[in-house]
Amino acid sequence: MRLSYIPDSLGHLKLDHMLDTVHALGVDAIELTTGNWSEAPHINLDELVSDSESRKRLQESFSSRNMEIVALNCSGNPLAYEKDMEVTLKTFQLSEQLGIKKVVMMSGLPSGCKNDITPVWITTSWPPMTQDILKYQWEEVAIPKWIKLVEQAKDFGIEKIALENHGWQLVYNPETLLKLRKEVGPMIGMNLDPSHLFWMGGDPIEALRELGDALYHIHAKDSRLERRLLGPNGVLDTKPIEEYSNRSWNYVAVGCGHSGQWWKEFFSVARMIGYNDVVSLEMEDLTMDALTGVKMSIEVIRQGLGI
Repeated sequence: MRLSYIPDSLGHLKLDHMLDTVHALGVDAIELTTGNWSEAPHINLDELVSDSESRKRLQESFSSRNMEIVALNCSGNPLAYEKDMEVTLKTFQLSEQLGIKKVVMMSGLPSGCKNDITPVWITTSWPPMTQDILKYQWEEVAIPKWIKLVEQAKDFGIEKIALENHGWQLVYNPETLLKLRKEVGPMIGMNLDPSHLFWMGGDPIEALRELGDALYHIHAKDSRLERRLLGPNGVLDTKPIEEYSNRSWNYVAVGCGHSGQWWKEFFSVARMIGYNDVVSLEMEDLTMDALTGVKMSIEVIRQGLGI
């Protein structure tokens, strides 16, 4: 497996400075963010899509350092917002222009009914109206739109779309990924991010076994259940991420939520099921400066991967 990095946590650095920084840490692969929920701090998507010279300069920034863009990431909600769909389709176009075959994104989340404009995440089976909402979201919105998205991705030469198992998404675990995959085909697989399954109460190692060849990508990100607040309140927590001292769970640097031994087992099982692709570090620990968190995380991931 190969260590990659999602560069948003070093978004305060210019592209060349960011690349020099992570290259000095031994990372030669980047999962480049293009927009939607990311601010895409290192590129201008519209400029790259429309200007071949801009693309040439971007590619030279990587090739001159013997570095590579291994995937594009356009995570957003294309099922609910037209602007997110536009960024998604431009990202597909850019992937073709750069010769990149894998796009990382999220499934999106529709509204609760035809005349609503607010996405609704159903996390319970009661009251009974929840089932009507789910039926509408899946059958009238998600499946038709994803059938079309898959065909558009094929037109741009994309081979894999890796959907992240994030909360507030229609696809948030292996079961929902496999449900959508059954309807739209093997173009889509999962970008398994353990940090989300941790706070949902799942087991990412068991998720690996469940996914099998539907595992297309891995995000190396950790989270920690904060026992003092988790006990009385449970895992559902709507306080902003920035209020980390008052939350039931938090995203943390790799190793600050689960030990190096856990990550060794996780990567070992990933190999066991045949995964031999990218592991992208995503650092969202707000208790420390970004570069410190990146360095700490890389050390744990390297030990886990044996590289």
